[in-house]
Amino acid sequence: MTRWRPPPQIRFKALGLHWREDRLLAAEVPDDAGRVKGVRPLGGTVHFGETAEAAVRREFAEELGIAIEVLGPPVFLENLYRHEGAPGHEILALFDVAFPEGAFDGVERIAFHEDEGTPCHAGWYAPDSLDQPGRIRLFPDGLKAHLAAR
Repeated sequence: MTRWRPPPQIRFKALGLHWREDRLLAAEVPDDAGRVKGVRPLGGTVHFGETAEAAVRREFAEELGIAIEVLGPPVFLENLYRHEGAPGHEILALFDVAFPEGAFDGVERIAFHEDEGTPCHAGWYAPDSLDQPGRIRLFPDGLKAHLAAR
């Protein structure tokens, strides 16, 4: 298993918020032992010269093989965090997105791969069930409060 650590720089990421009823699609975030410590919406790094909207479209195409519909302008969130003791800093563009009709209907858990080949899994989670004592967390910090204020 690869031990990922945040780079010592600010990263710009675009994430897509896709809902199935009251549940948010989110990918598992493992700790160094491979245990799921949290989940976060799908998306990834915005490349130089790429818009955040183009990046979120690209990420869903690469990870899930689908063309999403972006439902409006992004909301921005700054995330200062620690992963396995290492500090991280990112600016996030959060987009509400829709899947093509029928995409992943009836599927509860989606297997996919990151760019470098790391296997990942995503599923739909009720945000209210996350961040409870003894439960997995919703990343990034502050996302749950943003979702509750909608």
